[in-house]
Amino acid sequence: MASLMVPVTARFTRITIDILHNINKSILLRSPSQSSYVSWRRQEYSTITEETKPESGESQSPVLELTETEKKFKADIELLNTELIELKNNRNELEDKYKRALADGENLRVRLMKQIEDAKMFGIQGFCKDLLEVADILSKATESVPKDELTKKNPHLKTLYEGLKMTEAQLHKVFKKHGLVSLNPLNEKFDPNQHEALFQQEVEGKEPGTIVVVSKLGYKLHERVVRPALVGVAKG
Repeated sequence: MASLMVPVTARFTRITIDILHNINKSILLRSPSQSSYVSWRRQEYSTITEETKPESGESQSPVLELTETEKKFKADIELLNTELIELKNNRNELEDKYKRALADGENLRVRLMKQIEDAKMFGIQGFCKDLLEVADILSKATESVPKDELTKKNPHLKTLYEGLKMTEAQLHKVFKKHGLVSLNPLNEKFDPNQHEALFQQEVEGKEPGTIVVVSKLGYKLHERVVRPALVGVAKG
């Protein structure tokens, strides 16, 4: 059916063009004004013909342009997705670095605060060690005084002894105020972190490792041993 319509349409078009051509000739012979009108109609007809003719070709061009546009949009979207993934990865990396920096800063702050507190507590450690020698001398002085001589017959010796005991007591009170306490580990188990063994000896009724003699008191400053106690330990 379509094959039959094509020759018929072509023939109809040719006949129409011949008729129009003859009409144009007759009009041109009549008047110039009419010829201009005919020429205008001819231009209009030719324009319509030109516009009608390439309709099949033009109907495909928007499709091609749309396809190319879609391809371009698709490529742009893929590029944007790639950049978005990279930005998310960079954000996660920066966030991780930020959290690590905060943690490091907090750890540094805690360490500095600990060092400051230690400096406050143990800054007098050297001074305390020097005073311990004074405390040892006072202790030896009071121990060397014969107790039977502390009578009314020797008032000066008694007064001196009482003065030394008061001084020793006040010194230990000051030590305690600043966190310095004495260690007298008699009859306790030997601890190498707090005690220093000078000798060992056999003692009946004492378990091995028990401290039986304290030659010199030890001292701790805020739970830190500044001087270990010098002791003798029972031998097993």
